[in-house]
Amino acid sequence: MEITASLVKELRERTGAGMMECKKALTEAGGNIDAAAEALRKSGAAKADKKADRVAAEGRLGLAQNGGKAVLVEINSETDFVANDINFKNFVDSVAAAALASGAADVEALKSATLPSGQTVEETRATAVQTLGENIQIRRLVKLDTTGNVGSYVHTNGKVGVLIDLIGGDAELARGLAMHVAALKPPHNKAADVPAEFVEKEKEIELAKMSEKDKSKPADILEKIISGKINKIVSEVTLYGQSYVLDGDKTVEQVVKAAGADVAGFQLLVVGEGIEKVVEDYAAEVAKAMQV
Repeated sequence: MEITASLVKELRERTGAGMMECKKALTEAGGNIDAAAEALRKSGAAKADKKADRVAAEGRLGLAQNGGKAVLVEINSETDFVANDINFKNFVDSVAAAALASGAADVEALKSATLPSGQTVEETRATAVQTLGENIQIRRLVKLDTTGNVGSYVHTNGKVGVLIDLIGGDAELARGLAMHVAALKPPHNKAADVPAEFVEKEKEIELAKMSEKDKSKPADILEKIISGKINKIVSEVTLYGQSYVLDGDKTVEQVVKAAGADVAGFQLLVVGEGIEKVVEDYAAEVAKAMQV
């Protein structure tokens, strides 16, 4: 069977593979486009496995929401160049939508979810590795299911995302709080959520920083001094204690209480957080790419 340009084009659009790869696959499959597509998918999986040990610390967050249900998905790439590619962005958005629609409990379950293309998330990821030429990994999935207001926000660069569970208040306040968390990244929600170990360690540090004169003060006065310093530190590491980014004259707690609301909790994802990035020079990167 003749391998026509239109047949090659159709296979490229179907698989995202390169022109020469499509032509070769069609030739080996005797012009059978289904067999050629399957061969390319298998080839893509093999290439994906080969790239799987390369550090993927860049990427984007995908957000999907429907009423009180929302999900954030982190998908990593090796470079910002790929993270900003329209095909990668579309993949991230489609995976987030699949996570919401399927109700997947975790990343492993999400990999089996089906996309509108008919392929699973994992099959599409393997194809994306082949098309974009980088290690691509679905790293994290966080969910929110509430009867309250969902505050959802992903920064324009796709690197920081937040889900807020706001009981009471309204959608505008919920989104404002999500933007606040994205901007200031508090580790905890309220003072009661701060680990006792953290507080004790900070007390030790503050006491060690004090002069001998201050340390010699009566125990009750010394305790008040230390407590004041600790309260300030706790305020800095909690959402409720921080000054609200949209009204610097008030704390988040004051704003929330004035609205008759309560923040039940929040989820914060930062792309690449906790992944050790490997810095390589250009020559090393080129040499590495030649081996793939």
